[in-house]
Amino acid sequence: MASSDISQVTDQLAKTKVDETYELSFKGRGLKLNTAKDAEVIANEIEECKTMTALRMEGNTLGADAAEVIAEALQKHPEFQRAHWSDMFTGRLKTEIPPALKHLGKAIIAAGAGLVELDLSDNAFGPTGVDGLIELLKSPSCYTLKELKLNNNGLGIGGGKILSQCLLDCHKSSCAAGKPLALRVFISGRNRLENDGATALAAAFKAIGTLEEITMPQNGINPPGISALADAIAHNKGLKRLNLNDNTFTVAGAKSIAKVLPHVQKLEVLNFGDCLVRTDGAKVLASAIADSHTSLREVNFSGNEISKPGATAIADAMENKVNLELLDLDSNQLGEDGVEEVKGTMEAINKSDKLGSLSGDEGTDDEDEEEGDVHGEEVEAKEDEDGDAVDDPELQVKGKAISPEKQSVSAKDFLAFPSPTKLIQLGTGRAAALKQELGSDCSDVDKAVQTFIKVSSVVTPVDTKTKEAACDCTDKLFEDLLLDSTEGGASLFANSLLVNMGVLKGEDKKFRPPSSIVGPLTVLEYAVKQPYFPKQSREILSAFITKPHPLLDKSGPARHNLLQTLFKF
Repeated sequence: MASSDISQVTDQLAKTKVDETYELSFKGRGLKLNTAKDAEVIANEIEECKTMTALRMEGNTLGADAAEVIAEALQKHPEFQRAHWSDMFTGRLKTEIPPALKHLGKAIIAAGAGLVELDLSDNAFGPTGVDGLIELLKSPSCYTLKELKLNNNGLGIGGGKILSQCLLDCHKSSCAAGKPLALRVFISGRNRLENDGATALAAAFKAIGTLEEITMPQNGINPPGISALADAIAHNKGLKRLNLNDNTFTVAGAKSIAKVLPHVQKLEVLNFGDCLVRTDGAKVLASAIADSHTSLREVNFSGNEISKPGATAIADAMENKVNLELLDLDSNQLGEDGVEEVKGTMEAINKSDKLGSLSGDEGTDDEDEEEGDVHGEEVEAKEDEDGDAVDDPELQVKGKAISPEKQSVSAKDFLAFPSPTKLIQLGTGRAAALKQELGSDCSDVDKAVQTFIKVSSVVTPVDTKTKEAACDCTDKLFEDLLLDSTEGGASLFANSLLVNMGVLKGEDKKFRPPSSIVGPLTVLEYAVKQPYFPKQSREILSAFITKPHPLLDKSGPARHNLLQTLFKF
């Protein structure tokens, strides 16, 4: 690190303050701590603190050599309790992170400190990162642990299993020492734990039995994993917050959860949004909380394909919820009648002001059939009017016949109203047609990215044909644009992607972000692997895609897959 950089770090540290709670904070400083020398100024600040119960390192990047120096200073604080270390390894290789964590963990153990909170969220260390935590999590320093936050770490099934075993071992040894681990908060969202990882962790939850919050959204958990978690939930009778958003319940999972809900009467927050609960599942869960759970403040069943009977059952169940602040039933399939009935039910129980917006209701199946495609599929509509094609050879008319001429689709048509059908019908020359339609705008970063968003927005993870077509177009749009870009072009390109996906705010106040970015994220997962994609753009995307954001949070596996690919570089 140059002397000017060290001076800058020193100036930033001068602004660092220790408040009355004995917290030393370097949060958001953007410090690049690579070498032992880089870390000296921080280590000195830590050593000068007579009492330091909390250390904030969020928003910096820490290498193994720097971590070792900081650890030596941390070792002198037996009163240390709270490690706020989220977003602390930006740009680090996965191989760099475990040694850094081991240095810090050993320091806490050597100090004889008793951790109360450990937050390592938004650090993309994957399963290998958990290896760096094993010694700490099993040690007496974690017998006192109350809050464990490992959100968005890319743990995967393997990481979930290692973490579970650590917690089980810690609980066993703490009980033997007469100081049972009494973990209260467990947060591990966006980690792709899936059924096996969730089942392993459920065993730890069941053994511990003191949890007040379980937050595990977007983990790819299906009914078998949900059932295992349900069994564990029954043994944590003090549970107040349960967030399993964006996993897959189906009716089977809903029944498993409903069966154990009577055991957790202190629940305040219930978040089952985007869990594919559907109508029958909603009825079962509504019945489980109807005459109890009076402490509930927030109930989220949004995005669950629930029709009117299920939604009204949930609304009816809110009658005795004297502390209710919000009931979210948006993005279901109530239809106009269902929306009115739910509103009427909430009004009848004097809780109409607690009902969230229903503006995103998707309507009933019947309404969908009547309304058709909101974008108006001109080609498909035309073909429907002409009748269905018949493949039976016995019914074919031989000889000449007059058939309607198939309507052609232009690049202009597609860009006006994008759809998978139109993208395919553009044919093998689709990429060239789109570039021709763009003309000189092909070299304009924003225009090229806006076209990419339109192309990729029609992609779904399961439609391989459309994805291949979109990837082909993406290659042609980006290759020349990026290979010819000037200095600083990589950051402008990444910024344009983030703005046009709605992840960052742009200057255009009239801009409306897409309602979903699953398609763009899916195609980006392909694009970032291509030689034309700038390294700096990958790094910027990685930094922002890991951050919490409503659009990203709703993108589940597409976001996870992109991050997994980005982490490989």
